[in-house]
Amino acid sequence: MKVALFLEESGIPYEVIPIDIFKGDQHTTEFKQFNPNSKVPAIVDGETVVFDSNAILLYLGEKTGKFLHPDRGLLLSWLMFVATGLSPFSGQAVHFQTATDPIPYAINRYRREVERHYQILDQQLTDRSFILGETYTIIDMAAWGWIDRYPRVLGENALTEFPQLARWYSSINDRPATLKAKSIGKDIPFKSTSDEETLRAMFPQNYPKA
Repeated sequence: MKVALFLEESGIPYEVIPIDIFKGDQHTTEFKQFNPNSKVPAIVDGETVVFDSNAILLYLGEKTGKFLHPDRGLLLSWLMFVATGLSPFSGQAVHFQTATDPIPYAINRYRREVERHYQILDQQLTDRSFILGETYTIIDMAAWGWIDRYPRVLGENALTEFPQLARWYSSINDRPATLKAKSIGKDIPFKSTSDEETLRAMFPQNYPKA
């Protein structure tokens, strides 16, 4: 969704290639030539291949000169905050909360860390429209991609504890490009049921090799 948002905001023409991760498309030899880590998204821009959503945002930002910030150190620092903090901890919070064999310590660990990240963002957004100030950047897109999943990560009422973050999130959601980004893929018949095939496709490392 982060990459979709950038593409819609910038007006760059693009083609969507469906990868059904519930069916294991990400593990095919064909896809691994674009991302050997078997994760989506990945983009192909001429002879250039870029994988990882945050890397793609930085690549597209630098290619177009759009949605960057004059203080590159600040931009990179906050991009890594999302890439190494908000993103993986949010994902692990969802994983352990929905696991068939829940582990209370793991659930508490990841939820509390996500809450800490939300608090950092809430504080950062005090008296400013966007994360880096009054300029809308790839950092807002990167963070929005995960904050948009807050009901599943922390619960439906999670943002009531973070008023500045809630205000910012609402402003991003109201952007026309966001509505377009959210519609991408809605017409693609991706697999939606979670069964043995899905678990093996999503978490192959949890299963012994045949």
